[in-house]
Amino acid sequence: MNGSSRRSRVPQRPPAALVVLGVVGAAFFALPIVALLARAPWGDLGELITSDVVLDALRISLISSVAAAALSLLFGVPLAWVLSRVQFRGKALVRGIVTLPMVLPPVVGGAALLFALGRRGTIGEPLYETTGFLLPFSIWGVIVANTFVAMPFLVITVEGALNNLDGRHEAAAASLGGSRLTVFRLVTLPMIAPSLRAGLILAWARALGEFGATITFAGNLQGRTQSLPLAVFVALERDRDTAIAISLVLVAVSLGVLVVLRDRWWSRS
Repeated sequence: MNGSSRRSRVPQRPPAALVVLGVVGAAFFALPIVALLARAPWGDLGELITSDVVLDALRISLISSVAAAALSLLFGVPLAWVLSRVQFRGKALVRGIVTLPMVLPPVVGGAALLFALGRRGTIGEPLYETTGFLLPFSIWGVIVANTFVAMPFLVITVEGALNNLDGRHEAAAASLGGSRLTVFRLVTLPMIAPSLRAGLILAWARALGEFGATITFAGNLQGRTQSLPLAVFVALERDRDTAIAISLVLVAVSLGVLVVLRDRWWSRS
């Protein structure tokens, strides 16, 4: 057994074909970033990212992404718990609907939101006629669109953690007289805290980079609904240097998120 274990630890020379293909695969992702860095207007970068357009877009992106992450936490954690612990008819369908925004084209998601919550929408029309409140073309519309595409990332992360949780601790707490809500708050949540943090960061990062659903449902109004990705879209037609500068900001933030989550995803057993 010991000899076999020692042999399994001896480094083996990787097949050359796999190395070549792996390098090509890595280059496929790295080259666009390298090209972006090569075209960056480094001398004017500070001035570009502090312009009114960029600062307005940054403000809207931060407000909407943080709000979307908070809403995802508020509603996504209970939803993940229900999907993990409650048995009911149609559960697979509900899970499919909840995770659908992850694979649905964002523009389609934005159109669906518009038909549901727009001024003439199924819910939006009576809401507007009763209260005068209109979601599209407002910061609230951006938040709703961001939450729609971001919450599934938190739900599947937390549900996966709940499914893999050792239920003996919860059972012990319940046997001591703890209510289900008390057990959930004092036992379950602390035990899934790493996954909860990972899901929350993923939801925030997805909301920060959202484009299609936002522009379809909330529009692209500078200072009102124009987030950083939308500002990149506009700047590509008018000012390439500004578009590159904003893109670099988003790349830096997204890469930072992946670095933060590296231990969660790539830790070695």
